[in-house]
This record gives sequence, structure tokens and C-alpha cells, in this order.
Amino acid sequence: MRLVFAGTPEVAVPALDALLASDRHEVVAVVTRPDAPSGRGRKLVASPVAQRAEEAGIEVLKPAKPSDPDFVARLTELAPDCCPVVAYGALLRPGTLEIPRHGWVNLHFSLLPAWRGAAPVQHAVMAGDEVTGASTFLIEQGLDSGPVYGVITEEVRPADTSGDLLERLSHSGARLLAATMDGIADGGLHAVPQPAEGVTLAPKITVEDARIDWTAPALRVDRVVRGCAPAPGAWTEFRGERLKVTGPVRLLPDSADLAPGELAVGKNSVRVGTGSHEVELGEVRPQGKKAMRAADWARGARIESGERLGESG
Repeated sequence: MRLVFAGTPEVAVPALDALLASDRHEVVAVVTRPDAPSGRGRKLVASPVAQRAEEAGIEVLKPAKPSDPDFVARLTELAPDCCPVVAYGALLRPGTLEIPRHGWVNLHFSLLPAWRGAAPVQHAVMAGDEVTGASTFLIEQGLDSGPVYGVITEEVRPADTSGDLLERLSHSGARLLAATMDGIADGGLHAVPQPAEGVTLAPKITVEDARIDWTAPALRVDRVVRGCAPAPGAWTEFRGERLKVTGPVRLLPDSADLAPGELAVGKNSVRVGTGSHEVELGEVRPQGKKAMRAADWARGARIESGERLGESG
């Protein structure tokens, strides 16, 4: 099939590579989000998908909106059979959806209908799911509600951050998307409507979602830290400033002497009380500084007995 691939971040690159490597399909163009400011200089930088496409010598389309008339006209000229999508980041309107004869087929990183939305992997980790996966489905106007072509499953390991899990899913999902394209081309693969039961939503993680509640059980604290790593990063307050907790915490089930948020500093460790048992901090990032070991941070901060995380001043 003639394919126009739509995607933007690094997690979409393995899928693009899998389709470029296929001898059954031709990727004739890539659609991605416009260049965005990045780094200290805030210079405009092309998306990872755009950079990979340019390396491969493929036409790159960067519409401000996929409904832009110039983009719609060019996509019509390209006459794709199908448009595979991975984390493109913009809503597609009916007129655009109808251009490829086999539609737009999205690779979504959950077992639909669970975790429909922008942050399925983060929500799966934060909810304590033991198994998640990826699905390919035909895009329609509803939020991730279209019929499903195929799925793969992936175990959520006890120490997984959302970044760890997404890295694995990006590669296994790439193979699923390539296989889905093969099945559609053969005419033997047909999408199956999603069940009405089991729908859960995974909206973008907000700043408040990433705030650690030290009165919650230790297991919940652990899940929030891992689910928000590497982005947007779990956080708390210390001495009136924001402190990011960037590395996973270690559960200490036999220790429960500290009040929620209360700190205890050892020679090489920093323990914090929660609503159940204590946790040991791994890596933190004070406001305006780089990430560092919690023990190094504590030495520099000269924490006094009785000080707590989560207090605004």
C-alpha cells in the first residue's frame, strides 16, 4: 500500500522505521506537528519523526492544523491507501479522515477500550495495572473509540516507569502496526468494534495529578512517582519551593515511625513517611537545579529533625 505516516515524538520513530523497512508498503510522505521551540535558546526544532523522515529522503508535511486546505489538497494528491498514526498530536476532521481508502489506523498504547486518551501508559502505571499493551484501530470521530484490528500485551514490571514501559511498547507496537498494514493490504484483516464495557479514560497528566500526597499509602506514592517519570515528573514542596521526585522510591514495609511527609536523613539515605509505611527517596531535582541523589540533596539542604515534604512554607 501507499502510506502517509502521521506521528511526532520519539516514541513514534520505531513504527516509522518498521514501515520504511517493509518491502510490502511505500511510505510516500510523513505528517507531523510544526517545529517547536526547544532548549535554552528556544530555537525551533523539527520533531523526531520529521528528522527521521528527512534522513530517509521522504516528504514531510507540517500543517498547523490537519484541516488546512493546502494540506488536504496535498494529501489528496498523494492518494494514500492508508495513513498509519502514532502519537501525531492533532485532531483529524471527517474530510481528512475520508481521503485514504482504508482510513487512518492508529497505534494506541493500551488494551482498548481501557485508557482512551493522551496518557494511557502513565495512567496504567499509576493505577497499578499488572498488564497493559497496544492496539491498532480505525480512527473515527470519537476519542480512541474506533474498531480494533489487533492487540499485543505487555507486562508492567514492578519497577517500571512510564518511560520504561513506553520504550518497550514503542517497539512491540511498531511490529503490530506493520502487521496490521500487511493484513489490511491482504484483505483478510477486519476491525472489530470495541466492547461497551471496560472503558477508562487517560487524559493528559496535569500538574496536580503529579503532586505527591504523602498521606496516601506508600504503594500509591510509588505509583505516582513511576507513572510521572520521566514526564511531567512527580513533585512535592519543601521549604516553600517545588522539589521534583524524579527517581523511583524504595518501599520500606517494615518501617512506619515517620509521620506523612516527615524526613529522616541517614548517611546514604533519605526516608519519608507516608500514610502507611516509609519510602526511601531515589533521585530528586530541587527547583532550578539538576537531578541528584536524594542523599546528596539532603546533605546540601541540611535538613533538620521534624522537617516535612509537602508543606508550602
